[in-house]
Amino acid sequence: MEKSKHPRQFKRTVILASLLVVLAGCTATTPYRLTKQLVRGVIWTAVTTYKVVDGTSWVIYKIGEFTFEVAMAPLDWDLAHDEIDSIDDLPPKDAIRTGKVKNSPYTVKGKRYVPMSVAEAESYQEEGYASWYGYETSRQKDGTMTANGERFVPSGLSAAHKYLPLPTYVKVTNLDNGRSIIVRVNDRGPFPSIHNARSGDRIIDLSMGAAKKLGFYRKGTARVRVEAIQVAQG
Repeated sequence: MEKSKHPRQFKRTVILASLLVVLAGCTATTPYRLTKQLVRGVIWTAVTTYKVVDGTSWVIYKIGEFTFEVAMAPLDWDLAHDEIDSIDDLPPKDAIRTGKVKNSPYTVKGKRYVPMSVAEAESYQEEGYASWYGYETSRQKDGTMTANGERFVPSGLSAAHKYLPLPTYVKVTNLDNGRSIIVRVNDRGPFPSIHNARSGDRIIDLSMGAAKKLGFYRKGTARVRVEAIQVAQG
């Protein structure tokens, strides 16, 4: 389906462009470590521009030195993390179409996950292991969509997280080499795989492009710190 011909897709793009993003944190019912001393009072400014390519409207956010190109995916595309069974007790595509994804509970293989609220997310900080995903989709003729309906861009700076509101921006630091980047959290994951049940213990799943910038693309995983940042439209 062509995005430029679908009024709902266009409406979702306009809504996406007007968002004021206040980001990251955790809840008492989920297993992460909360640090209260996170960058309080620091607000990053997102400079927003737009472009249309082949009938698709893209919103371009620039935050510091990092650029994020965001567009909604056609609803007939597959989910990048296709393990998701339901979102807000709806089929994932129905939840995406009706905008019920930001911090709605969702299920994966029968397990229910309850994301944190935006307020709870403000002071999120956690250390653990990151992995990356997207190689298998980078050569597809059509793309895949994230859990909030955006086009998944493997070469971009995005991430999947089990509990953060969607979308969220976070600073990720590779603790092995000191490199840091900002990524847009727009997907759910990582989840346990049939080949490695402990893969679900990783705290964040980064895009291929993010893994390259952090220097662990070839290694596959890295020990990282993930910190919430606050973003306002410039």
